[in-house]
Amino acid sequence: MTQITLRTVGTVLTAGAFATIAFDAFGQALSPLFGYAKLAPVGLAGSSLKAIFGANPSGAAHLLHALTGLVFYAVGYFAIARPVQLMVAPRLHWSVTAVVYGITLWFFALYVMAHLVTGNKPFLGWTGITWVALWGHIVYALVAAAIMEAKCAVLDLRRDPVAVPAE
Repeated sequence: MTQITLRTVGTVLTAGAFATIAFDAFGQALSPLFGYAKLAPVGLAGSSLKAIFGANPSGAAHLLHALTGLVFYAVGYFAIARPVQLMVAPRLHWSVTAVVYGITLWFFALYVMAHLVTGNKPFLGWTGITWVALWGHIVYALVAAAIMEAKCAVLDLRRDPVAVPAE
């Protein structure tokens, strides 16, 4: 079993930080620059807070968006997506896992949070923002995974790890 060290925690948080920057740069700057929709993750976070707690205090939506990207989504790849992939298909390249994880994050954000929690149309009505959000979440997952993989921050929960050739 893999030991989680302070270095690993730092790597996961660093991966989450850079992935969040990539997500925001893509969805709020590059996408509109090229004529596509602009993402509003802070707006969705605010709507979610309002729906769940009945209030959205000033700054809380920004904090929720930052924590989600910095911590929760990054830990999700490290502690769930990659370990499950290693148990099911250990020879599968990490980038495939990252893309699938990005699509899962997109489903969670646009169906679970935007639709089931806040009451918007499923996948925000399949408008331009839907597709920008899909690519944004994939970009997030690829950046986070690449950093974790480069720094060998992989949680391997298998009892007898399979020897995988170096990449």
